[in-house]
Amino acid sequence: MNTIMYGTKFHSDIESFRDQIDEMFRNFGLTSNIRSEVRGFPSLNVGSTNDTFEVVAFLPGIEPAQLQLTIDNGLLEIAGDRKGVVQEDKKNVHVYARERKTGPFRRVIELPEDADPEQIKARYIDGCLCISVRKRESSKPRSIKINH
Repeated sequence: MNTIMYGTKFHSDIESFRDQIDEMFRNFGLTSNIRSEVRGFPSLNVGSTNDTFEVVAFLPGIEPAQLQLTIDNGLLEIAGDRKGVVQEDKKNVHVYARERKTGPFRRVIELPEDADPEQIKARYIDGCLCISVRKRESSKPRSIKINH
């Protein structure tokens, strides 16, 4: 895209439309990008260990008190509101490109069936919300003694 278009209403409208299309695809568990790029905020890393499912949400500039973390029916939800940068609110500042998303946000992660909703720990470290969800004991691999 031509750099002259950045910071214009046209660019803002296109980005808004793209976000709406991406959200529509995400609601169906799909992605609108062939590379499976997720453009949601916050960015997430999701993985597992032998004992836990791990989620890291990257939330720089947000205070932990501004976040809500809930779980319901196997869905882990991270919600909050990112305020704009003070300098961007000044009338004499001309912004040519704005890549940092602001406003309310919500991310929902569907946890696997073997996640234990009663065993969740969350901590906020250096702008990262780190969430650990224990796996149910019954789902963990175990050795079975063979009688002979």
